[in-house]
Amino acid sequence: MTFRQFVIRNVFRNSRLYAAYFLSSMFTVMVFFTFANFAFHPVFYEGSFNNNALLGMGVAGGIIYVFSFFFVMYSMSAFLQSRKKEFGILMIHGMSSRQIRTMVFLENLLIGVLATVMGISLGLLFSKAVLLIAENVLIISESLSFYMPWNAMGVTFFSFVVLFLLISLFVAFLLRTKKLTELIKSDRTSKGEPKASGLLVFLSVFLLGAGYIIALSVEGLQVTAVFIPVAILVMIGTYFLFTQLSVFLIHRLKKKKSLYWKKTNMILLSDLAFRMKDNARTFFMVAIISTVAFSAIGTLFGLQSYLTKGLVQANPYDLTYHPYEEEENKEAKAEIVSRTLEEEGVNYEVRKVEVSYFSGISGESNIPVVSSSLYNSLAPLVDRSEVHPTEGEAVMVNGELPQTDTVNPSRNLMDKDIPLATGETISPDESVVSSALPGIVDYYVVSDDTYENLPEAADSDVQYVWQTEGSEELVEIGTQLSEEFPPGSLTAIDSIIYQINKTYGPILFIGLFIGIVFFLSAGSFLYFRLYTDLEEDRKKFGAIRKLGLTDQEMTRVVTKQTGLLFFTPILVALFHGVVALTALAHLFDYNLVKESFYVLSSFALIQILYFLVARMIYTRQLKNV
Repeated sequence: MTFRQFVIRNVFRNSRLYAAYFLSSMFTVMVFFTFANFAFHPVFYEGSFNNNALLGMGVAGGIIYVFSFFFVMYSMSAFLQSRKKEFGILMIHGMSSRQIRTMVFLENLLIGVLATVMGISLGLLFSKAVLLIAENVLIISESLSFYMPWNAMGVTFFSFVVLFLLISLFVAFLLRTKKLTELIKSDRTSKGEPKASGLLVFLSVFLLGAGYIIALSVEGLQVTAVFIPVAILVMIGTYFLFTQLSVFLIHRLKKKKSLYWKKTNMILLSDLAFRMKDNARTFFMVAIISTVAFSAIGTLFGLQSYLTKGLVQANPYDLTYHPYEEEENKEAKAEIVSRTLEEEGVNYEVRKVEVSYFSGISGESNIPVVSSSLYNSLAPLVDRSEVHPTEGEAVMVNGELPQTDTVNPSRNLMDKDIPLATGETISPDESVVSSALPGIVDYYVVSDDTYENLPEAADSDVQYVWQTEGSEELVEIGTQLSEEFPPGSLTAIDSIIYQINKTYGPILFIGLFIGIVFFLSAGSFLYFRLYTDLEEDRKKFGAIRKLGLTDQEMTRVVTKQTGLLFFTPILVALFHGVVALTALAHLFDYNLVKESFYVLSSFALIQILYFLVARMIYTRQLKNV
C-alpha cells in the first residue's frame, strides 16, 4: 500500500471522525454556490438592473468567501485538535513529523475537493428555491427562472479548490507535533480546576452594564458617536462573561448542596466549568457573529419600514396633486388624473382641498384653519372620525408625524385664541389626532358659520387628493402621470414605494442572505464543538451507565448540556441585538419594536429547531457505546 492509498483509505475508513469537518466544509461551499448562482443569473445582466446592486452582490460574495476561509480554518483547527492521540499512535508505528504533515495536507485537500463537489451538487438542488425567495424579495419585472449556472459552478469550484489548497499548505506548514507521550495522553491530561478572577468577573459585569447604559441613553446622532466605544466595551465584556463570569456562577451553583445533589445535577455541574472554559472562545465568537447577524437584518428591515411607513403617514392619499402657485390650468391637470383613473377602471373619490392660513394666532406664524365640512369630507377617506364643533368652538388637530408613533408636539395651539372678524375670539376646547389634511401637521377646525366670520386670510393653498379602493394599476398609473406633471407636484405613493422597494430589495436580500449565513455558521461552530467532545462524553456516560444511569436520565443530562451549549451564546447575542436595535430606534426616533420582535423571534425559533435536531443526533450517537 502506497502512502497516498493509506491516506485515502484512512479518510473513508474513519468517515465518522471526518464527518463533522466534511459537512461543515460542504455547507460553506453550498452557501457560496447558492449565492453565486443567484448573482450570476442572466436577468441581472440582460435587464435594467441597478449597477450599484450588482456591485453590492460582488462585495457580498467577497464577504462570504473571506468568512468561508476563516470558518474552514476554525473547523480544521478543531478537527486537528481532536486527532492528537491518533497522530501519537501513528508516530509509534514509525510515521515521521513530515509524513504527518503530508498526510494532513493530502487529507484536507481530498476532503476539500469532495466537499466542493458535493456542496455544488446540493446547491443545485436548492437553487430554484433560493431564486423563488429572491424573486419575492426583489422587485423586478422579469422572472428568476432556473438556468444551468456554469459560471457559478466554475467560480465556486476554482475558488474553493484554491481555498482548500491554501489552507492545506498553511496547516501543514504550521503543524507542530508535540512529544509522543503528550499526544498519546492528550485525552487524559488533567486541565486543573478552572478558577475565576474576581476582578475580571467584576469587569465583565461593569463593561457590559456600561455599554448597555451608554447605548440606551443616547439619542439622535449621538448614537453614531458612541457606536465604536460601546462595541469595544460590549465585546470585551462578552469575552470575560464566558471566560470568567460563567465559571464564577457555576462554582456558586456547585456550592448550593441542595441543588448540586438533586437528581442528575451533579453529573451536569461536575465538568460544566471545564466545558464553559474550553468553549469560551467558541461562545464568544458565536455570540458576536450572531449579534452582527441580528443587528444587520434588524437594521435592514427597520430602515425599509422607516422609509415606507413614513411616506404613507406623510401621504395618506393614493394620489396628491399640489400645484405650484405659478402653475397654470390646475383644474385641467386635476381632471387628467381623474380621467386616467376612469380609463383604467379604478374606483376613486376626489377632493379639492382649499386651506386658508390666518395671522394673529401664534406669533409670526400663519396658522391654517379649515371648515368642518371640508375636514369631514376628508376624514372618512383616511379612516378618521368626523368632528362637529358648534358655533364659537374650535377643534385643534394634531397631525401624525412621519416615521414615528408619536404625534406632533404642535405650537401650543390649545393655548391660543382665534380672532374673528367681529373682534371676538374663540378658543379650542378639544384636540384630535388625524392625517386628514395632507402635509399639514397642526391646524384648527371650526364650524362652517364660524369659518365665515374669520378675518381675511393671510395666505391660501390648494391641493387635490384621490383615494381609491386599491388597485394593482396604481403603480403604473402613478409612474405615467408623474412624467406628465411638473417634478414634485404629483405624489403617487404606490409608485414611490414600488421604486423604493425595487432599489432597496437587492440590499435587503443580500443583507438577509449574509445574516443567515453568519447565523447558520455560528450554529455549525456549536455543533462542531459538540461533536469534538463526543468520544470523551461516550466514555463518561458509558462508565456512569454501568453505575445505574438510565437512558432517560442520560437524555435529560444531555439535553441540559447541549441546551447550555446552544443557547448560552445565542441568549447573550439576543440581549446584544435588543440593545443594538433599541439604539437604532433612538437614532431615527422610530419605534422598531415590531421589526425587532420579528427578526429576533425568527432567529430564536431557528436556533430551537437546530438544537432539537442536534440533540437527537448527539443522544443517538452517545447511546451507541
